[in-house]
Amino acid sequence: MSITLDDARLLSVAEMTGLCAQDLMQLQSTAADSLRQAKDLKDWIDGAIALKYDAQAKALRAQLGKDTGTVHFEDGGIRVTSDLPKKPVWDQSKLSEIAERIAASGDDPTEYLDITCKVAERKYSAWPQSMREVFAPARTLKTGKPTFHLSLNEE
Repeated sequence: MSITLDDARLLSVAEMTGLCAQDLMQLQSTAADSLRQAKDLKDWIDGAIALKYDAQAKALRAQLGKDTGTVHFEDGGIRVTSDLPKKPVWDQSKLSEIAERIAASGDDPTEYLDITCKVAERKYSAWPQSMREVFAPARTLKTGKPTFHLSLNEE
């Protein structure tokens, strides 16, 4: 490779567009490998930190009468913050039944529930044209960020 990641850091995006496709492909691959390695190392370190402090954080939460949430403690002059967030999972079919009962009693279910309707794009695409036309006014198509992957042409 004629250019390194350290060299690339010194270039502007406009200057990088002047690089040949081979150099761009190699930089992309090297950066992806570095990112994977850094993520793996961070996960490894985070695992060690969790193993070291998990019991202490659990004990402190128990002492405070908390099942979840944030606790803080010190270790050698370092403030350790442990957060155990709540992640409630709601049974969608039961919530639908509750919403129907609320509506049947004359109340507005949206006062109690956030109601979201979604249509899977895969299902929408499989529908007959007549059904898609009914839903089309409610559909806006947005795009995500474009991605490019460079690889050797092996023809």
